[in-house]
Amino acid sequence: MTHSVQRSDQSSDERGVQASRRTFLARSAGLGSALVLAPLARAARADGDRLSVADPAARAVGYTEAAAQVDKAKYPSWSASQNCGNCSLFQGKSGDAWGGCTLFGTRQVAAAGWCSSYTNM
Repeated sequence: MTHSVQRSDQSSDERGVQASRRTFLARSAGLGSALVLAPLARAARADGDRLSVADPAARAVGYTEAAAQVDKAKYPSWSASQNCGNCSLFQGKSGDAWGGCTLFGTRQVAAAGWCSSYTNM
């Protein structure tokens, strides 16, 4: 009985280099795609992350998207100069219509809005 041994033209080191090269190219393509698509995903998600006035957390603090609509009888501490845009908890940039708020995690609040947690330290 004769056993034949097939020999490869490539050494195991060369096969390892080719596998590493394939892995590198695949990961590079994935990373490049992620870098290109991330800003697009953030822009598409921005509207979806807005806090609803009907949200239980928003209702608990009397959040409204327009500070002028605050129930002044229910929230006597409110003043016309207060809005989310000048609150210490607002995480948006000056001039942003919407921005993050430390109270509501990743959801955005209207800069023109207000809630009873307003603070301007």
